[in-house]
Amino acid sequence: MIVTLIVICEVGFWVLLAAGLTARYLLKMARFGAGLLLLEPLLEVVLLVVTAIDLKNGAEPDWKHGLAALYIGYTVAYGHYTIKWIDGHVAHRFAGGPPPHKPPRYGTARAKHEGKLWLRTLLAAAVAVALLQIAIWYVGDASRTGSLSSWQLTALRAAAIHGLIALTYTIWPKKGPREPDANAEREPVRVER
Repeated sequence: MIVTLIVICEVGFWVLLAAGLTARYLLKMARFGAGLLLLEPLLEVVLLVVTAIDLKNGAEPDWKHGLAALYIGYTVAYGHYTIKWIDGHVAHRFAGGPPPHKPPRYGTARAKHEGKLWLRTLLAAAVAVALLQIAIWYVGDASRTGSLSSWQLTALRAAAIHGLIALTYTIWPKKGPREPDANAEREPVRVER
């Protein structure tokens, strides 16, 4: 049941996003569209409540509950970012808005961008680990919560791997295309006669 609910929440996220943006830009109902977009967090609240009820009713804590915690953590950290990114693209395409901001491609600016994304992943992991720890305390039986503890490690591992990837952009920044130096002396062009 939990996996089905996760799928429903994910589909619901995209349906609400599409409905909110359609109302906002195609139907010119900005407030109604914004209201639909504000319903997005309710999906995660429903998932959290159903997961807690499932555990309360004696369900064996397993990978489904861990996946639910990771999904909620990801949505907390990246949900608004995703909505803002898609909103910028839809506003540009359908409402004459400015072109959406593209992330930097080179150098220190790219490293900062990757660092900010890693901080989001760190937040997602922290939320997931906290939810899983609450679930472990809620169940209260260490012999039944091994799966939840392993999902905590999975969340921390994902954050660590993303952190290493982000760090590579700082250590080995990607260099942009070379521009010709305007002050460099030019070699005279030889013309053969």
